[in-house]
This record gives sequence, C-alpha cells and structure tokens, in this order.
Amino acid sequence: MKSLRHANRHANPLLRLDLQRWRMRLVMSLIFGGFAALAGRAAYLQIWQNEFLNLQGDKRINRVVPIPAHRGMILDRRGEPLAISTPVESVWVNPREAEASPEQIAALAALLQEDADALARIFAARDKTFVYLKRQIPPDLAKRCLELNIKGVYAQPEFRRFYPAGDVIAQVVGMTNIEDRGIEGLEVLYNTWLAGEPGLKRVIRDRKGNVVEELELLRLPKPGNHLTLSLNLQIQYLAYRELATAVERHQARAGSVVVLDSRTGEILAMATVPSFNPNNRATYSADRARNRPATDAFEPGSTIKPFLMAAALDAGLITPETRIDTGPGYYYVGDKRITDVHPKGVLSVTESLQVSSNVAAARIAMDLRSEDYWQLLSQAGFGRAPGAGLPGEVSGRLRAWRTWRPIEKATMGFGHGMSVSLLQLARAYTAFANDGVMPPLTVLKLREQPVGQRVMSAKTARMVRAMLEAVTQDGGTAPQARVMGYRVAGKTGTAHKLVGGSYAPNKYIASFVGLAPVSDPRLVVAVMIDEPSGRQYYGGLVAAPVFSKVMAGALRLMAVPPDAPMDAVTAPNSKAPVIGEDV
Repeated sequence: MKSLRHANRHANPLLRLDLQRWRMRLVMSLIFGGFAALAGRAAYLQIWQNEFLNLQGDKRINRVVPIPAHRGMILDRRGEPLAISTPVESVWVNPREAEASPEQIAALAALLQEDADALARIFAARDKTFVYLKRQIPPDLAKRCLELNIKGVYAQPEFRRFYPAGDVIAQVVGMTNIEDRGIEGLEVLYNTWLAGEPGLKRVIRDRKGNVVEELELLRLPKPGNHLTLSLNLQIQYLAYRELATAVERHQARAGSVVVLDSRTGEILAMATVPSFNPNNRATYSADRARNRPATDAFEPGSTIKPFLMAAALDAGLITPETRIDTGPGYYYVGDKRITDVHPKGVLSVTESLQVSSNVAAARIAMDLRSEDYWQLLSQAGFGRAPGAGLPGEVSGRLRAWRTWRPIEKATMGFGHGMSVSLLQLARAYTAFANDGVMPPLTVLKLREQPVGQRVMSAKTARMVRAMLEAVTQDGGTAPQARVMGYRVAGKTGTAHKLVGGSYAPNKYIASFVGLAPVSDPRLVVAVMIDEPSGRQYYGGLVAAPVFSKVMAGALRLMAVPPDAPMDAVTAPNSKAPVIGEDV
C-alpha cells in the first residue's frame, strides 16, 4: 500500500506542485535575505561610515597641487630687465600606466629632440611612477606632445629664467637652477626676496591623472619682489666690450673692470672676462662664474702708492714738493735690494709718483710710522670685505703693523706683502675723489645720499688727486689713460704674480685705477688684466687704454660736462715714451 501511495504522489502533478512551492519559498527567502543584508550594509556605510568613506574617496580623486609663483625681475637702475621669468611647461610620464606604440614613441622623441631608444627604456621602467621627459619647453611644444594621445604622458606648468644681457653681466646677476632657485650671484643671495610663495589649489583628477575639476583655491600664489640694482646696463655693455677686447689683444688669462659712482658708492658696472651665458647652462663652469672683482685677491703693486703718500702727507712727513734722492735706482733695506726700472736721481714726491719710483716709495715708507700707514690703509677698507652686498666678497690681507719687519714695511709702500680685491681698490680711490670721505659700497640703487667715512683730510685728498693727475700726463706712466675733454687722475700697477710662494718673473697683474673729472670727480674706474702675454705688460700699456675708453663712454652716457679743452692735450697719447715700472 505504501509503495502504491508513494508512486501515486510522484505521478500526481498536484503533489509535485507542493514540492516546487517549497523550493520557491526557499529561493525567495535567500534572495530577500541577501537584499536585506545589502540594505543593512549600505545603511551602515552611509550612516556610520560616511565620513571615513568620503575621506577615502577624496584621497583617490582629490589632490592639492601647487600653483607656481612668478619670480621677481632683476632690473638695472634705469628699469632695464636683467633677469625675467617666462612661463614654460615640462613633459613627464608615468611608466606604470603608460601605453605607447613604437610609432608614438618615435614621434614624441622627434618633438623633444631626444633619442627614441632612450625614451622607450623610460616607458618600459614599470617600477617608476614619475619621470621627466623634457624640462622647461615652450607651451606650444608641450601641447603638440600631448596631442599624440599617449597614455601616461602629461605636462605641468613651470617658469624659466631668462637673462637678456647674457654673458655681459652673468657673474653679478648669477643664475637659477632648473627648479628656478638661485644658485649663483644675486639670484642666490636674494633668492627669498625674488622667489615669492607658491599657491595651492584643490582639484579632482581622473584615473589617468587629468584634472577634471578645480574645487577650490586654497592659497593665492604670492609673486616675488623685483630687485633694482645700481648697475647701468649701458655702462656695463661698454665695460665688458672694452675688457673683452683687451683680454683678447693681450692674450691674457682674465680681466676685470669696476665702475663706481664716486659720490654715492653705487656700482655702475662690474665686468669679468672670461664669462658664461646663463641662458645656456652648457657654458657654465665654476671658474667662469666667479665674480672676480669681488672674489679674487691680488697684490695691488704701485696702485697702493697714493695711500702711502696720503699717510705721509697727513703725518706732516712730506709735501708734494719734497725732494727724494732715489740714487742710482736701487735702495737697500738690510741685505734686500729694492730697484727702479730706470734710475731717476733726485725726484719730488709728485715726480716719484708720476714715474712710479719704488725706491722713493720705500724711503718714504721707512720714514713713516708703521702705525700711521696701517691706520690709513685700514680706514680705506683694506683687510676687510667691502660690504657691497655681493656673494663671496673677500677681505684681502692686511697684517697688523706690529708684525711688519723692516723689509716688509718698505715693500708695503709699493703694494707687496698685502692683497686686495679690485672692488676694494676702486672703493678706496673714492676717498681721493670725495676730498677724503669714502662712501659705503652698494650694488642696489640708492634713494638718498649715504653717509661716508673720512679716511684722510680734505687737503691731503686734493693734493694726492693733483699728484695722480700728473701720472696721466706725458712723462708719467699712463698718458694712454687720458680722456679727451676731461681731466683724469689715476695710478698704474704692474705687479709680479705670486706663484707657489714666490714672485714669477714673467707673470704680471697689470692694473690702473683712476677718477674723472679731476675738477669735480664723478666716477672711479678700476681695471685689472691678469697675466697679459707678449711684450706689453705694463699697466700703462695694457690697463690704462681700457680705463680711457670706459671712462670716456661712461662720462658721456651720464652727461657729465667736460672740464678741459677738447684738443690733443687731453686725448690719450699712445706715442708718449713708455715709463717702465716693476710693481
């Protein structure tokens, strides 16, 4: 019976329907249970985990990105730009997500002027997420790169520094690195002032890194401040041109020129050869980037003699007419012999400076108290950094007077045993131009007249100035320093170079420092030529002509009225006999 009922149940469709309903209820229960679990989970996440999930989402799509700040300009005293920043773009790639065909890589390499194989290796470096392909390229070139539609290749805005004057003023202005931070010259010294402060903004990026939407501006970029220098770009071009010509003509190792406003202490020009082009980093080297007038020290030679005369005049030891016997052209201090190139016999103090007599200088130095001479040199700024606001300014060397031995005291009279920078030397000569008062140096444009320091009496300064004018007349060491229409005063130097602790017999520093116009001095120009080659190495033949051309051009650019007749008497005289000197 049981087996019969069991067979009937399986055969009866109604009985089978009961079994299907049970299964249906089970499936429906599972489905509705799943939906209930999902709904509960959604409610949990939306209500109790909402803040956490929003934060995680923001981390994946929200980004805070910097907004580059525009670096301030560097300007000359007339507002001419010396350093400006221009907008550029840098192209980069994320190798992990990059997808590029060989044809696309070849096209990108052609645009960027890079090696296609090298780019292919960058795209294959899957362990990296950021690699620059080309820095600081024009925006239109970056746009053409992106138009290749290579997955993983992007561009970002930047700024690049441009220097309109190029190598003419490179050592003073300096340069920035590829990150737009100063690394040389005034660019590094005033980096904080020039750099400004980048801004910040919050953006939404898609999975490819593209900015989809800018959400908010968090901080505006703060542009850098402009920096106005005391330099005059016109005078700078003039000084650089004449210096480069002289270095090439005399096959010299290097050269420097400094032009100062003698009244204010403002640096109007500071040129160095050899130079480099800051717009082309391939021309950069540490040696070429040295601002030699401020960073290089050398023995001044005979250019220091006017300060010896000033100290002796202030001490009442001599007058310009005092007669000094230079004898047969040599003088002994102990067993050391001091010589002149040409014996001159008995000379006045003015004549001894005019022909640059070492014997006369040594005799005056031996009669002068060491303390008096040292004090004047120290007051003139020797032995300490000039403080012009330039990187790397050297202090030179001026030993304490108590340590001077007799022969050292004598040689200090003509610039041996001490060292100076050309900037120090130029500044010291402003004391002769300003009736004994020396203004502080500055590389920044001034708004008001500075207060100077008295170095010597006004009477002494005027007497030395008159003596220095004789140096540029026929019979002096620098008739080629004259400027037509202007009275010029100055002093030559032809010092042997120290090499390995001893003086090299055939290596010289040729120099000339002078001022004009003598009746009312306005400018001081200092010239130094390092190791001139050939037969011409005297300061009067090598450095004085550079002084003449730079001074003549600068006086006319500044509209300084002439104080002498416009005739051959005031013109440079290249036919005058050469008065030799040996320091």
